[in-house]
Amino acid sequence: MTDTPIAFRHHNHGHCVRSALASARSLCAERGARLTPLREQVLELVWQSHKPLGAYQLMDQLAEASTRRVAPPTVYRALDFLLEQGLIHRINGLNAYVGCPSPEHRHPSHFLLCRACGVAVEMESNAITDAIQANADNAGFQLEGHSLEVTGLCPDCREHAHE
Repeated sequence: MTDTPIAFRHHNHGHCVRSALASARSLCAERGARLTPLREQVLELVWQSHKPLGAYQLMDQLAEASTRRVAPPTVYRALDFLLEQGLIHRINGLNAYVGCPSPEHRHPSHFLLCRACGVAVEMESNAITDAIQANADNAGFQLEGHSLEVTGLCPDCREHAHE
């Protein structure tokens, strides 16, 4: 299954993390945005798996890696920066964050969320975006943004459910 999203396949996840951090450094430099060590550390933690992480999970992980506890506002400011730069997305239904695989351009977020293992896969789909826009237009609704979260079972969990 070559069309299976990478998050649903076994792969060298270290490559995902390295690629995301390199892309973030490059994009922030191009944009004149300051990717501080803490912001980079938060981004690295978000990318550590393809599972969304909440702010308090991130705080706990930052505390484990440091001699001092990081205050919630500090983590939220780092997350706000990463969101503004398009480096991460917020999964509203989970109140959690996941890395964006294509931060070089702004786009609505559409996600497949596995209810069993917690993996989140971002889908970039013009067809979905166009359908949402068309429905908003038909309703006379001025669309300012959207996020779509679809829950189900990833291929691994679906396979294990039938065993």
